Amino acid sequence: MLLTIAVVLVGYAAWTVAEVVRNTGADDRNASEAIVVLGAAQYDGTPSPVLRSRLDHALELYEQGVAPEIVLTGSKQEADRFTEAYAGFTYLLNAGVPESAMAVVTDGDSTYESLAATARVLESQGVYRVTLVSDGYHNRRLLGIASELGLSGGVSSSTDGLSVATLGRESVAVGLGELFGFRRLDNWG
Repeated sequence: MLLTIAVVLVGYAAWTVAEVVRNTGADDRNASEAIVVLGAAQYDGTPSPVLRSRLDHALELYEQGVAPEIVLTGSKQEADRFTEAYAGFTYLLNAGVPESAMAVVTDGDSTYESLAATARVLESQGVYRVTLVSDGYHNRRLLGIASELGLSGGVSSSTDGLSVATLGRESVAVGLGELFGFRRLDNWG
């Protein structure tokens, strides 16, 4: 019995690692209704290199006609003057994206909370098919969270960002999220 449990646990762990790695390089450029950019650090309104990479990738997708709208997500740290979403909004506005083609969602202090707030905003517009933009290591968890929130679509990575540490952390998060639910996992954190 213990051997069976051990084999199942090892098999499940291997599956989650394989899923994270398999989805790392995903680049879904199929038509969707909105491009959702996951927030990352900003410095007094200036996007960090990670956020800038995500924004540049979203701009590329927008210019290719993947979706007519870009949704920028991300709140702010306690001492910050600007949110991650606002830093992204001004960056893309300066890059030529019309204000009317962007939405800003600043609710949420985690990936789950940000996507849940985004899903509520998009649902009020009748939008459910999205292209999620973040670092590639995040892709499998994003797909799981989006599915749980009623969003469909795909992911398009700005970078892979995969390291042993991120592979381990994301594999655990995907494994636990799939078993217990991503909302419940977020509540534990």
